[in-house]
Amino acid sequence: MTVRAMFYVKEINHRATANPGDVNVEVKMGAAFGSYLKGLAEGNKDWSKYTPSGDLSITITNPAAVEQFEIGEVYELSFERATKAA
Repeated sequence: MTVRAMFYVKEINHRATANPGDVNVEVKMGAAFGSYLKGLAEGNKDWSKYTPSGDLSITITNPAAVEQFEIGEVYELSFERATKAA
């Protein structure tokens, strides 16, 4: 079974690195509900019966991935159990 969740970006923090060309960015997200969904279909009913609560923090070191995130925007996450390769 896949569990779908919607989170919005609360913070994007650029961190200093030892090498000037390297990227190290922390993206902090919170569970989206109510007006945070900005008219999107309620996506957190898969895991939360009432007001969803949750925080996510990821560190990104790929510049192309960093560019995909914007403060205030909502992102959909899908959780599936990982399976080993055959």
